[in-house]
Amino acid sequence: ESDTASEISFQFNKHKKTPSIGSHSSDMASVSSVSGSVLSVYSGDFGSVDAQGTVEFALDYDEKNREFQVHVSQCKDLAVVDEKKGRSDPYVKTYLLPDKARMGKRKTSVKKRTVNPIYNEVLRYKIEKMVLLIQKLNLSVWHNDPLGRNSFLGEIEIDLASWDWSNRKLNWYPLKPRSLSAVNGVDHRGVMSLSIKYVPPGSLGKMWNPPSGEVHIWVKDVKDLLQLRPSGVDSFVKCYVLPDTSKKSYQKTRVIKRDTNPVFNHTIVYDGFHTEDLKDACVELTVWDHEKLTNHFLGGIRLGLGTGLSYGISVDWMDSTQEEVAFWQEMMLAANEWIEGLLPLRSL
Repeated sequence: ESDTASEISFQFNKHKKTPSIGSHSSDMASVSSVSGSVLSVYSGDFGSVDAQGTVEFALDYDEKNREFQVHVSQCKDLAVVDEKKGRSDPYVKTYLLPDKARMGKRKTSVKKRTVNPIYNEVLRYKIEKMVLLIQKLNLSVWHNDPLGRNSFLGEIEIDLASWDWSNRKLNWYPLKPRSLSAVNGVDHRGVMSLSIKYVPPGSLGKMWNPPSGEVHIWVKDVKDLLQLRPSGVDSFVKCYVLPDTSKKSYQKTRVIKRDTNPVFNHTIVYDGFHTEDLKDACVELTVWDHEKLTNHFLGGIRLGLGTGLSYGISVDWMDSTQEEVAFWQEMMLAANEWIEGLLPLRSL
């Protein structure tokens, strides 16, 4: 029924131990970086100031090095965040949309106590020109707060397909309020068809008795992927069972070339599961476009209970949607049965 079957063990024991402060922070960092978790463009926005002022920047594409360059020069007349002290500590952040991945974020240094910051910094992206031309540049200005309560000061969004690439000069642009499409996450990324099954320990009789429980994941196909080039996309699916981000947890399908509706038909089996682990674990499936230099995130799903907690530790990846939670719960209640689902990909 599938072209590939992989079987690996779910490593959860180390997460049950009470970690020291140092080990806890490094462990959570590894979860974030290895799993390819994705942030919103507007994460951490606690501000309520109105956008005002202008930003000066220039765009260029280095054909030789295949590098997109954003030369951020300066800003003028930004909003004041701390009115009592009459100060703002601004920095500039850029994303390539619709890929709002952590790896797609760039930002300048922070300039303290000024509403007219001067940066003269170049933010660089290693990306093929063809891929770049179907994206938008989101450039936003933020006030940096020591406690992480950053405030949005304004943005500009540029459709790179219609950009005049002969224009390499610095120009001034007015900062605008947030666009509703980005705030509301209006973002169709495709739909994944899959089936999952949980096999409890000792549930199949003596001949087929698994020593521990197993989670089976059958990735069937994906429809309506973002088309990153005229010929389609070269896509594959990554899988982790979080909180385990070790090499043993990582699995991936083969690459399906030049197809926005790829059929993977790939089954993965994770053993080492006890029934109580199902409430603390999360299956993360992400779809990527394969490139020689870097892979581009297309969308993903997370299957779990969406409680925000894993083995008593607060984690940002335990954020399953209602559809994803219902799918996982149905699997938990129907041991040894394949549960079929059709779930929309999201930016996680």
